[in-house]
Amino acid sequence: MKTRYASTIGEFTLEASEGQLIALAFDEVEEDIASTREDTLVLDETKRQLDAYFAKRTMTFTLPLAPRGTAFQAQVWRALCAIPSGETKSYGAIAAGLGKPSASRAVGSANHVNPIAVIIPCHRVIGSTGKLVGYAGGLHRKAWLLAHERPAEKQLDLVSI
Repeated sequence: MKTRYASTIGEFTLEASEGQLIALAFDEVEEDIASTREDTLVLDETKRQLDAYFAKRTMTFTLPLAPRGTAFQAQVWRALCAIPSGETKSYGAIAAGLGKPSASRAVGSANHVNPIAVIIPCHRVIGSTGKLVGYAGGLHRKAWLLAHERPAEKQLDLVSI
């Protein structure tokens, strides 16, 4: 089942199957497609949790996820979910954490095909120099999401600069 979700940073398409979220993609506006009751429930809960996230009432998600990919991609996506809100990691750090220090490009490839944007937080992955690099939703959205998740005490005070 697919449905649309309008957020502060644009439209998403949400997709569920067998009561699990399988996709959250930017800019893929499609018509709602009716399906099972359990898919409707997971999509409704996804929208509720996204509303809370964008309103800054929570920075965590508790949803049944079933992203489709290879075993390595799934390993990378689990590692992304372990990056706390408000923090970032480099591709190399993730590769090293997986015990594959030379696999930073493979981590980047897995990150690029992450089917559940925002909830599997691929936006928290940065280049080794600390720069924002690559994001399927665009670097402007990546920057927005990282700023949105940054704790208030770490926000820049532009008035005093």
